[in-house]
Amino acid sequence: MQFVFETFLEQLSESVDETDFRNAMARAAAAFDLVKFAYLCLPPQAPGKPRLISNYPPRWTAHYLSNHYHAIDPVIARAQGGQCPFLWGLHYSRTGLSDFEQKLFDEAAAFGIRCGLTIPILDKRGNVAAMSFAADGLSPALLRVTERYQEAFRFMATCFHICVRRKLSADRVVNGVQLTPREYECLEWAAQGKSARDIASIVGIRRRTASFHLENARKKLGLRTRVQAVAQFSAARTGLG
Repeated sequence: MQFVFETFLEQLSESVDETDFRNAMARAAAAFDLVKFAYLCLPPQAPGKPRLISNYPPRWTAHYLSNHYHAIDPVIARAQGGQCPFLWGLHYSRTGLSDFEQKLFDEAAAFGIRCGLTIPILDKRGNVAAMSFAADGLSPALLRVTERYQEAFRFMATCFHICVRRKLSADRVVNGVQLTPREYECLEWAAQGKSARDIASIVGIRRRTASFHLENARKKLGLRTRVQAVAQFSAARTGLG
């Protein structure tokens, strides 16, 4: 399992967009024979939109978001109320459901999402999220995996949440300028003294591509040199800009 965790953490550190994060979690979950997962981070305040990173069927996730199901989903409601992982679906947590909640479960079941394990996430900033591993049925093998590796899943969910929050949040704004994930990442490495060649090797892109992102960031910030862009980035990160 150590190899699985090391690979997962490496992939998280290299991820810059939702596709990268989705692939990293999907590969890690597959190592435990878990096929479907969904990470949902609730908006810090209304009327913000939740962030959903998942390999559930796209038709279902689009339907879920367009109908604002996160506001009535009993699984999410329970995740908001505690920090302990819990099983749901089938004969778990199905008593006392409203008509809308029952409808949600029935619609999800049509996409092979009938039950699963959910890990609530509450970070030190007060953000609430949930990581769910879902299946079409609670087989004995699935129950053994969720029981044996529950703490490992909590660790993975927390790492995933922190990396997503850091890399995909609105914090990529530097002096009022919104940078792309790659521009921000390349500047971040440049601020640590890395050259374009170093950045290319670390991130897994070509040197020319790393230089391209650094130049785009410089132009967006309205500065003449890359050194000035790195200095302004560092000042903004430390609150001195």
